[in-house]
Amino acid sequence: MKKENVIIVAIDFSKCSIKALEYAVSIANNIKSNILIVYVEKLQTTDSIYSKNGHECRLKIVDNLDKLVAKYQPLLKKGKVEYKIRKGKVHKEIANQAKYSDAYMIVAGTHGISGFEEYFIGSNAFRIVTSSSIPVITIREDFIFKQKHIKKIVLPIDSSAETRQKVPFAVEMAKHFNSEIHIIGIYSTNIKAVKNYIESYTKQAVEYIEKRGIVCKSEYKFCKNITEGIIEYSQEIKSDLVIIMSEQESSTKDIWLGRSAQQMVNHSPIPVLTLNSKD
Repeated sequence: MKKENVIIVAIDFSKCSIKALEYAVSIANNIKSNILIVYVEKLQTTDSIYSKNGHECRLKIVDNLDKLVAKYQPLLKKGKVEYKIRKGKVHKEIANQAKYSDAYMIVAGTHGISGFEEYFIGSNAFRIVTSSSIPVITIREDFIFKQKHIKKIVLPIDSSAETRQKVPFAVEMAKHFNSEIHIIGIYSTNIKAVKNYIESYTKQAVEYIEKRGIVCKSEYKFCKNITEGIIEYSQEIKSDLVIIMSEQESSTKDIWLGRSAQQMVNHSPIPVLTLNSKD
């Protein structure tokens, strides 16, 4: 880990983005990180910031950001809460700022399947996920968490080779929060070759995790809908975080596709940490 971690929080002042900020503060207190709040002005804004109306709008945005810093800085045990205003497409600018800041992760709120067009972070949540080269946590407005909240991490394992890429980061998070990792080998077909892949990858993941001193439990689950199966399992064990990959290679195997990851981001009542596959 870097000496100075930075967590990027996407803000549009909606309730779901404020929840993301609160969640980020809780994470930052465990990993000793700074927080950078990022507000993105959309390109289609009619008024220029140099016009009277545009200038007044910018002053209001700055005032709201200043208030957020004043409110949440005292809650951050170590590190700073700062903000940055960017202009452009939301998902691209959030991802660009994350690269520029060499950020550790991004946290963004999501409206889920309902959506509210007057705000733009929730509707851009999955675009932020797919544009980012670093982990992104998406969180619903209605999620309730405690200060030390990540006690159980769910790690779905499928039959793709990429499914194992998320294991090291899951271990890193588990060490920060003294969490248990619950692996679920999940499949929607009874093809023996597919099940063999899942069982093999699950055993490898368990061995890797336990060697690093993390409590790990595993089980297998058959379900017609992968997304529903993972959410159901996560709720059954009362997990606090689900870690998935955003996209994985297409084949005849029982694997996670980009659409499945999008469904998790949109539907999961539990925060979802998504990592992009490495080539």
